[in-house]
Amino acid sequence: AELKHGRICMLATVGWIATDLGMRVSDNAAFQVSSIDAHLSMVKFGSMSQMLVWLGFAELFGFMAMIRMYQGKTDRAAGDFGLRALYPKDEAGQYQMQLKELRNGRLAMLAYGGIVTAAVLTGKPWP
Repeated sequence: AELKHGRICMLATVGWIATDLGMRVSDNAAFQVSSIDAHLSMVKFGSMSQMLVWLGFAELFGFMAMIRMYQGKTDRAAGDFGLRALYPKDEAGQYQMQLKELRNGRLAMLAYGGIVTAAVLTGKPWP
């Protein structure tokens, strides 16, 4: 669970900062809101229910992979989705990469909590 939450917070931190720096998906006026107001705008726009469906669909596949792992039908480790393009070949390098990901995930969890707290308390975007 820590690895999964760390990955989510790494993406969330980069997304929050990118949004506050002015990067947008579309030039549509519905998307021209601050990160603090984004949740309410997405609910009003109707995209939160669609996100819930697609993320639930992804979670379903992850849950099915976990069941296969617990039954011993696969040698997949928790959090391993088979993305090996930039992954080291040797065992020591793999261990170091996993440790880096875990530590960066922990840092991202703290960073995201700090960014959100500061934004809500001050009402200003990052930085």
